[in-house]
Amino acid sequence: MIKSFMVMDILELAKEMERRGEKIIHMEVGEPDFDTPSSIKNYAIKALKSGEVKYTHSMGSFELREEIGNFYKRRYGISIEPEEIVVTQGSSPAMFLVFALLIEKGDKILLTNPHYPCYPNFIRFFGGIPVFIPLSEEENYQIDIKRFKKLSRGAKAIVINSPANPTGAVIEREVMEEIADSGLFVISDEIYHGLTYEGEEISMRQLTNRSFVINGFSKAFSMTGWRLGYAIFPRKFYRDIQKLQQNFFISANAFVQKAGIYALKNGWKDVERMREAFRKRRDFLVLELKKNGFPVKFIPRGAFYFMLNIKNLKMKSFKFAVECLKKTKVAVAPGIDFGSRGEGFVRLSYTISIPKMKEGIQKLKEFCGEIKREGGKI
Repeated sequence: MIKSFMVMDILELAKEMERRGEKIIHMEVGEPDFDTPSSIKNYAIKALKSGEVKYTHSMGSFELREEIGNFYKRRYGISIEPEEIVVTQGSSPAMFLVFALLIEKGDKILLTNPHYPCYPNFIRFFGGIPVFIPLSEEENYQIDIKRFKKLSRGAKAIVINSPANPTGAVIEREVMEEIADSGLFVISDEIYHGLTYEGEEISMRQLTNRSFVINGFSKAFSMTGWRLGYAIFPRKFYRDIQKLQQNFFISANAFVQKAGIYALKNGWKDVERMREAFRKRRDFLVLELKKNGFPVKFIPRGAFYFMLNIKNLKMKSFKFAVECLKKTKVAVAPGIDFGSRGEGFVRLSYTISIPKMKEGIQKLKEFCGEIKREGGKI
């Protein structure tokens, strides 16, 4: 059975409250508050007006796939051919295609705990068995190699995400190299590339050809609603992925693909501007949490998330998130959504302005104080 995506449950409850006229501080959802850069929007409008409204090649327009390859050459120094790329309507369909291709009933697939909530749902949907690698803030949310090697026996693939949702951790090179050399297929979710503040941003394709890279335009380019993503895969799987894409999705939107080409060619100054703004917000969030007495053991190195430890409150994270939203109008993501190791935490997204974050943290402090006074029975 597919579990609900709790972050979306909280967001949808918050939206209902907003429809009633209540003002919500959104720290729950991983969506940049920046508008898509105007130059990208204007190019999409131009493409739409010029008639880019038909089906494209099922794998994506050759021009966009070629430009993705050009980007990987510039950024990572590796060669990716158009026949190794499929363009999708967001990164989630890219995940769907990769999991559908790789997983057979009973296959063991490794992933971290905590993790992006949808990974185990995809795995179970296709008959796979998720095997979890426990992470902790005390270990800076890094994968322990000995633990990985022990759990990898009999596994088919591993899913990694760096920079990571929900922790903001960046996997260290030596860990990436061990994973690449393990003989497993590696599904590398790189959607937060372009939003790294410290540490090395490595594409798994640099290290192994047994990798399937998931990426897209939602986060770095602030194009969440455009639904444009892609997967990079070993060339021998081209026809298999093509058949899946043809049957399930047909093709991504033509004029949106044009906007993607423009973004890859011309959008990097805007990405850097937004990345620097997120870094400043990260720094502010950490200082403000410390100032207000919240524990800070790990500072995120990428993405735009912080896992706030609430274990001292003795309240389940989902209840905390719901009650916090209802009482303070601050929306946060329950840690349990990200796996059992996320219980005792709530995820904060620093995708809002610094003044709003300041107000949100103050309200969180007051709410936590109320819980303590009530002995967790709020």
